[in-house]
Amino acid sequence: MSRVRVIWSAMVVGFALCLAASPSRAQESNKPAEAQEKPINAYRLDFSVNEMEDGKRINSRQYSMNLNSSDTNQIKIGTRVPVETKQGEFTYLDVGTSIKSRLRERDNGLMLDVWCDISNFALPDQENHSTHPALRQLQINASTMVLAGKPMLVGSVDDPNSKRQFQLEVTANRLK
Repeated sequence: MSRVRVIWSAMVVGFALCLAASPSRAQESNKPAEAQEKPINAYRLDFSVNEMEDGKRINSRQYSMNLNSSDTNQIKIGTRVPVETKQGEFTYLDVGTSIKSRLRERDNGLMLDVWCDISNFALPDQENHSTHPALRQLQINASTMVLAGKPMLVGSVDDPNSKRQFQLEVTANRLK
């Protein structure tokens, strides 16, 4: 009789373990689609800052970064310039180029957020003749859909001191 009890107890314990394990497996398979992990893809973003005059490109600067989908990266190049705020007190300004971007994959393409800030010292003939140097700045901040492998004009701005225009262009290529 004790052998029957052992077998019976083993069957009850085994059945209980099966029941306990089943709901967790069922919950995992019933996760909403957005909660399931999506593969992370890497992209190379190639930026061009083009300076145009009378419809012709007169200067171009290229910047590139690699970035994973759903990540944010930044390129920054320039100089930190001390500026006196009060007698003997200084703060620093970043002068140069900064491009920050975030890339997110969507069903119909790539959603790209870009923050571009370009600053430099004004040419001597553009300064306001004060004892402090003048800084020129342009910003293009945008959110747009891009297609992998296709160049896209993100934004353009006119220089108020000349007949020049600055354009920010990007090409996103998926890395393998």
